[in-house]
Amino acid sequence: MLGSEIKSSGITPDTPKNILLGAGTIHKGLKFSGSSWNFEESLFSATSGGGKVSIVPEFMNVDVDGALVKVKGLTAKVGETASMELNPIELTPEVLKMAVIGTSKESEVAIGYDEIRSRARLEEGDYIENLGYIGKTMGGRPIVIIFDYAICTSGLELEGKNKEAAVPKLTFECVADTTSEADTLPWHIYYPSASAPAGK
Repeated sequence: MLGSEIKSSGITPDTPKNILLGAGTIHKGLKFSGSSWNFEESLFSATSGGGKVSIVPEFMNVDVDGALVKVKGLTAKVGETASMELNPIELTPEVLKMAVIGTSKESEVAIGYDEIRSRARLEEGDYIENLGYIGKTMGGRPIVIIFDYAICTSGLELEGKNKEAAVPKLTFECVADTTSEADTLPWHIYYPSASAPAGK
């Protein structure tokens, strides 16, 4: 019968291994050392509502007279953006300070309190090193995404509601180091090789 060789689904035996499931976890200072990741030590915050990773290349199409459509070879990559959108449910002083680009110190007015105040300039410590997102496939294999350097660009917006936790939406953008060529962003996606045993 004509077309009998065509499958009605794209499912293969490898399909379950390649499906990312669940909200994932967010990490700060995530590193691979020896033979393992420092998953537990680098946990940043519990989340509510999951997270979102976006890596988008920027293209420029060269205009050539007479060409009415896009032409292979006449498109150039001219930049890229990479960001993580996080929903931390733990409003620790560290999370608050990152969101507002502030300075923390013991309050001179409210005795017994620490105080976060605005700061006019960015400092080296405002850039988060090795900000990581870890998701797991249905088979339990991790997919790890790391930004070498990231900074919170969303600010802080809190909305308190009855019978709901206040969960800000924070956006962290990947940035290049000053020692690099500044033509690509320092992001990495790690996934287990086909030869790696399950659970690694």
